[in-house]
Amino acid sequence: MGNGAKAATRRDRALKGAGKEAKSQLKTNAAAKSVKCKTCFQDFQCTVKREALDQHAQNKHNKKYEDCFDE
Repeated sequence: MGNGAKAATRRDRALKGAGKEAKSQLKTNAAAKSVKCKTCFQDFQCTVKREALDQHAQNKHNKKYEDCFDE
């Protein structure tokens, strides 16, 4: 087998793998936004920590956590 045949085989294998779609995380992240501020309606992911929500309520609205988010 010569070098030309090896190069053709390599190209064929590369074309078979090129048909795969790129996976995006954007739709999954958008679906995970289940926490919403009652004041400004900003969405947060369901994995957000309580401290971050406290900071949002205090810094953006000068309110407490309970005033901006449901328990």
